[in-house]
Amino acid sequence: MSPSPRRRYQFRDYLNPRVLVMLALGFSSGLPFLLVGNTFGFWLRDEGTSLKAIGFLSWVGLAYSFKFLWSPLLDRLDVPGLALMGRRRGWMAATQLMVGAGLIAMALSGPAHGLVRLGALALVVAFAAATQDTAIDAWRIESAANADELGLLTSAYTFGFRVALLCTDSLILVSAQHLGWPLSYTLCGIAMTIGLAATLMAREPEQADAVMARKAQDAPLWTPRGFFDAVAGPFIAFFKAHGAAAVVMLLAISLYRVPDFVRGPMINPFYHDIGLSKDVIGAVRGTIGLAAVFAGVAAGGALSLRLGYMRALILGGILQAVGIAAFALLTRSGPNVPLFTAIMALDDFAISVAGIALVAYMSSLTSLGYTATQYALLSSAYALIGKLLKGPSGLVVDMLTAQFGRMDAYAAFFVGCGLLGIPALVLFATLEHQHRRRALGSVNPA
Repeated sequence: MSPSPRRRYQFRDYLNPRVLVMLALGFSSGLPFLLVGNTFGFWLRDEGTSLKAIGFLSWVGLAYSFKFLWSPLLDRLDVPGLALMGRRRGWMAATQLMVGAGLIAMALSGPAHGLVRLGALALVVAFAAATQDTAIDAWRIESAANADELGLLTSAYTFGFRVALLCTDSLILVSAQHLGWPLSYTLCGIAMTIGLAATLMAREPEQADAVMARKAQDAPLWTPRGFFDAVAGPFIAFFKAHGAAAVVMLLAISLYRVPDFVRGPMINPFYHDIGLSKDVIGAVRGTIGLAAVFAGVAAGGALSLRLGYMRALILGGILQAVGIAAFALLTRSGPNVPLFTAIMALDDFAISVAGIALVAYMSSLTSLGYTATQYALLSSAYALIGKLLKGPSGLVVDMLTAQFGRMDAYAAFFVGCGLLGIPALVLFATLEHQHRRRALGSVNPA
């Protein structure tokens, strides 16, 4: 699918039932993400857990990075007992129930019963959430009638996802301040019913089902040919479609969000250590932050259509690096609410632009019949390196603290995270240059 720069959406386009369902599914996808990540770290820090332990516990999020290993099952198998719902909807419903139950179990356990048990429950939630993402991404791509509708669904998904992040990154802090962390996590588990309701209202993508049914008939999964097609077919098709550039694409995608992932486990402990209250953080994130997300999603979609995927990715990457590095300014000012508000707005805008540009680009690279596995491969690639590198983030801050003091350590850490985005920018600039050369060669053949 290629984007059309001429398409202008009207308000009624956003009221399309499929778009509204996508909005709710995006919320369901985003809800557990921080509850096993950065917000989980805030809860642990409130309980006196060390930065080193918080950093390493963030590795439960690696489930998102390895989902490509079991994603072929989502392309070839129905969920037992839910086959009547269809393959995509069945997997979405099953994983949504699992995420909701897992969050409630985390709330009932808490750090008081040991970090090992709580970490294991967080890993179960992360596994179910990663599987849910695979099914939702496949539904989003396969349900789109054309590239324009894919862009519309991607915008709705991203907005729903970002709203969920704000809820689990801001409103939950206000809730935790007054109701406590266990009840706050319980409410989030109950909120997974929003995604379940959307799944029940969604329509199964019939065209994709027909392709998958033909594959199952021609080469059943239990045959050697069917097993090979389910496991290796998506990867072979991807590399055949993109040639040698596929390696550069995967590397660029894998490095693009490294700055955001690496700084993630330390951002809430940083707020805690500089003295910002949960109420202030929640209020700023839920107001100015939400407005910045609105603006960033709109800008990211517009830039992807007007500039093309590569240029939008490069601009989003630059904004992302600047937004993350800007947090170093707070180490000099302390709990300065106006400065915190300005930096939060910049960060939310930048991350939204970069996020929607990346999702739109990755969505354009998939093939019908292999959607779940190929998109899982791409989204796993984008998260793997960052999630591996974020584990020792607390250890890095502690080491820098021993030499420079806590606040200077945080400042150096955030600036360093911003600089980690440079390699991805270079790779996407290289891909853009190669694309332009091929375009010129096709227009002016020798």
